Amino acid sequence: MIRLHALGKAYRVHGRMRAVLSGIEATFRPGEAVGILGRNGAGKTTLLRLIAGVEHPTSGWVERGMTVSWPLGFAGAMHYSITGADNARFIARIYGKPVAETVEFVDAFAELGEYYRMPARTYSHGMLTRLGFALSMAVDFDCYLVDEAVAAGDSRFATRCRDALEERRGRSAILFVSHVPDLLRQFCTSGAVLQDGRLTRYDDLDQAIAAYQPA
Repeated sequence: MIRLHALGKAYRVHGRMRAVLSGIEATFRPGEAVGILGRNGAGKTTLLRLIAGVEHPTSGWVERGMTVSWPLGFAGAMHYSITGADNARFIARIYGKPVAETVEFVDAFAELGEYYRMPARTYSHGMLTRLGFALSMAVDFDCYLVDEAVAAGDSRFATRCRDALEERRGRSAILFVSHVPDLLRQFCTSGAVLQDGRLTRYDDLDQAIAAYQPA
């Protein structure tokens, strides 16, 4: 499982420290599909980055008892100086996946065409998102971290993302952050609300949505 212990994050803004998250205590268990609701700027993406370990907390810590993906579509999961195909080879070697199979899977999923064999620094933001998501789906994680941004943009690719997450949901936990309740209803059964730097858990997603609506 994943446990958040007094988790906090602050950034220096105009010479002053601004707290985004403060004293968060939460537990996420294997197989859970948790929708985390929060307004724009509430710190949803920051929370995922802390859970993934791609950013360090200002206070508290994250206890990880299962393998956790990077936030799906997170561009920091790749190397910009090498090609998309080489990024797939790199991920395959790190996680002990068959290299040729992984390269083929990422190629088919991301649909980057000739860009797949060009340096990632030449990609548009949308292409980087495609590659990042495809790299994530190439690895079997115990828990997938999902930012609502992956559902935006090209509708065909967004549908592919949703189908992939639906397939993973049967065997992995999912933490999905969004400010759109209907998007979370597609994947999640329980929920949480992130407001004023604090996270409140609910056993039922509808309870979380009801608490979020007047917030």
